[in-house]
Amino acid sequence: MRQYYRNFDRIASGVNVDALRHQVIRNWKLWNQNDFQTEYPGTPHVDVDDIWLRFTAQENLNTMGSAIGDDKPVWYPAAQVLTEAKPLIKGLMTAVGAYELGRVLISRIPPGGRILAHRDSDGEYVLHDDIARYHVVVQGCPGSLYHCGEEGEQETVNMLTGEVWWFSAHKMHSVENASADDRIHLMVDVRTW
Repeated sequence: MRQYYRNFDRIASGVNVDALRHQVIRNWKLWNQNDFQTEYPGTPHVDVDDIWLRFTAQENLNTMGSAIGDDKPVWYPAAQVLTEAKPLIKGLMTAVGAYELGRVLISRIPPGGRILAHRDSDGEYVLHDDIARYHVVVQGCPGSLYHCGEEGEQETVNMLTGEVWWFSAHKMHSVENASADDRIHLMVDVRTW
């Protein structure tokens, strides 16, 4: 029986992510080539590693404000290596009726790692009702917990490998990886009708 949430929506399950996971594992040198998101002062992403597939152009990353307001991301060289991401992105866009692609990142949280509680109050994908961020779970094991919601209405889900999720990014959220393996997500921002 399907469970329904206020702050999350599981869009799909059983998506075959094996080919992308294999590419990510084989190309480990791609992690943290760009650390803007994980190194800025006060970041909640203290334990996160990133691979940027599509993000703000390097020449526009001189301040946090320039990155937050950017609505014209560019493809990064990692996208030429992790080619199995594009079919997953295309499938997601078709499933949710998206007509424009924004940022695309792959994030990793090691066992025992976390993302501190925060709300996404800046950036194109939270400022406009027609832009949303989706998580394609490339690797998610039992114990990798995603919390979202305001006090008194917080919900927790365990996003598992092969699932696709949306969550309320403008609400308070955090992640803790209490699993025995890395939590790896393909995060995709899209504009929908």
